[in-house]
Amino acid sequence: MHKGQWVDVIKQAIPGLAMLLDEPMWAHTSLKVGGPVDVMLMPTSAEEVCQVLHLLKEHDIPRYIMGNGSNLLVRDGGIRGVVIKLGDNFSDAVVEGSRIRAQAGISLTKLAHMAWQGGLTGLEFASGIPGSLGGAIAMNAGAYGGEMADVLEKVVCCNLDGNMSTLDLPALELGYRSSKVRNEKLVALEAVVALKPGDRTLIRDTMDDLNRRRREKQPLNFASAGSTFKRPSGYFAGKLIDDAGLRGICVGDAQVSDLHCGFVVNRGRATANELLELIDLIRQQVWDKYQVELELEVQVVGED
Repeated sequence: MHKGQWVDVIKQAIPGLAMLLDEPMWAHTSLKVGGPVDVMLMPTSAEEVCQVLHLLKEHDIPRYIMGNGSNLLVRDGGIRGVVIKLGDNFSDAVVEGSRIRAQAGISLTKLAHMAWQGGLTGLEFASGIPGSLGGAIAMNAGAYGGEMADVLEKVVCCNLDGNMSTLDLPALELGYRSSKVRNEKLVALEAVVALKPGDRTLIRDTMDDLNRRRREKQPLNFASAGSTFKRPSGYFAGKLIDDAGLRGICVGDAQVSDLHCGFVVNRGRATANELLELIDLIRQQVWDKYQVELELEVQVVGED
């Protein structure tokens, strides 16, 4: 099947599903790089996501699921097949007592803001993490002493065949930047986070303090995908990169941040190839000097 046939199949099976053709991926990622995807779909319900996945599997149409693109580096050739985006189109949430039930596309910043408004504490650490709830679940995202494992109660998922299931906290198998969702290529659809009543002023003060610390230490004025590398056991990636003499080094408009060496940033017009060339240079230099292998935290997808 070719792209035109994919579109016809999808439109016939799921009328009204939001769809974009030849959509530039740079417009959907925080790194602001990436060529076009053949078809982008934007479902609004868990049932629609499962229906789409089942349909694509049935017709052997290549597919990729993304959140808001904050941890994604798409190559310059773009993505062949279908991208299912779970972002603002998939971000409904409701406060239920001391819990929040939310779709996976909601941003962590918005979710933390809802918790503050409801006088609920426990999500302050997430208030400045760029990313969606679904991505945070898959990565067990964390910062400043907190992580998703501290607040998750259960997650509704589906597999790539479109079969739905519910996982409680133990079944999620959350570890450092890992989870059953990620390891078994499941799609997080909805989650319940369990919080505690707290003082709204103290919650706001904590969020403001953490966001101030982020602004001081992270290059928020440039496009990035957050921390480029996972933390190596016994080391800090940023310090290794700095000690290797790579602070501020550039390949085209791709740069090792001179504010925090753990971030590779796009200064404005970087290509995916430039970012990847710089990443390869960093990994090689750190290995040559310290025999430490840096593992990417950023996900790289697409074609050259």
